[in-house]
Amino acid sequence: MTNISLHLEKVYDFVSNDEIVAYKKTAEQQNVALHQKTGKGKDFLGWVDLPTSISEATLSEVEKVVLKLQSKHLEVFVVIGIGGSYLGSKAVIDALSDSFSHIKGSFESPIVLFAGQNISEDYLFELRDLLDTKEWACAIISKSGTTTEPALAFRLLKQDLEDRYGVEEAQKRIIAITDEERGALRTLATEEGYKSFVIPNHVGGRYSVLTPVGLIAIAIAGFNVRELVRGAKSMEIACGIDVPFEKNIAAQYAAARNALYKKGKKVEIMVNYNPKLHFFAEWWKQLYGESEGKESKGIFPASVDFSSDLHSMGQYIQEGERILFETVLSVENVNYEVLVPEDNADLDKLNFLAGKRVDYINKMAELGTSIAHVDGGVPNIRINIPQLNEFYLGQLIYFFEIACGISGYILDVNPFNQPGVEAYKKNMFALLEKPGFEKETAAIKARL
Repeated sequence: MTNISLHLEKVYDFVSNDEIVAYKKTAEQQNVALHQKTGKGKDFLGWVDLPTSISEATLSEVEKVVLKLQSKHLEVFVVIGIGGSYLGSKAVIDALSDSFSHIKGSFESPIVLFAGQNISEDYLFELRDLLDTKEWACAIISKSGTTTEPALAFRLLKQDLEDRYGVEEAQKRIIAITDEERGALRTLATEEGYKSFVIPNHVGGRYSVLTPVGLIAIAIAGFNVRELVRGAKSMEIACGIDVPFEKNIAAQYAAARNALYKKGKKVEIMVNYNPKLHFFAEWWKQLYGESEGKESKGIFPASVDFSSDLHSMGQYIQEGERILFETVLSVENVNYEVLVPEDNADLDKLNFLAGKRVDYINKMAELGTSIAHVDGGVPNIRINIPQLNEFYLGQLIYFFEIACGISGYILDVNPFNQPGVEAYKKNMFALLEKPGFEKETAAIKARL
């Protein structure tokens, strides 16, 4: 099989190849630091060699649990988690699913829905109302078991399961994915006898899609996690420390991003021309935003769905402030063929397209937009994906992960912590008058 590929030709009007290659030495050094686990955040680098170290036992256990759940003829499987605990699996499932599977349903695999990714009362009411009419089970994903959003959703859904199926059967319909030894969820899983999987201590949430955090949901949705892992493994090898900069697309991408950043390109927009990739961009935004946005540094990650957003965000991208560059996810081969029919009246003036594939038209929209945006001052990076399948998504996931680590180290930040995320939590707990936050409650109320 071919690999995903990186194309930088449309950035050379803004940064030269020499300016990108100037990062060669540091990019290679940072890649070594990642693989040898000597850089900042070195205690959270278990994901670097994860694809090649995933055991047959782990994959077999995932498949065994999925088969057991499917034997219950589930219609819905709910994944309870926030951030990296849901975005990775959501990204892969959406990329591989029929666009209308949520309406069509499936006789083979349940629909995967999500909870604990927000605190919307309407969302939770409507989800529970739906589940009341379906056969369902769930996975709760949390290292601590006390993260507010998923803990709140799990408290509600656990009660619903127990009320409907009884405590003993409810226990068989709950999977806990949590810390190996510590935390409220680990304690509960042990006490209740839930089937559980471990979130490795040395893998942070946004890098966890290739652990049971992502694999369980992806497998129960009916997709081949072995192929996902195989794709990631092939990219791990392709981006190893023995691969020179000239052939290492992750190092090149990290270098190009930093060269553009140095030239004042402060916003990176991920572009897709296939709506199945919408949530892949959401996963990517967390990966790069949470990893690089520190110490008043970092490229701001944004995303658009083209051609839809060409009719909304296209104007700004074309003629707004010149602080942008685009990274385009280009899918080479789509799964189906749709031809434009001939129309005798031709009132819409589209007969010149008769007999052509819709994907050909989409590709010309992609090419025309890229040319227009480059002409308008927006550099374009293109990542070619041969096809949307498990193998290439595995490659894409690992490519972005390792490139993020290299890029973050080039920026001289720790790409594997997120201290800024705690600020909103402290304020929320103070406003909710959580025990132990009495001083913070008094202080924040004085500001209101």
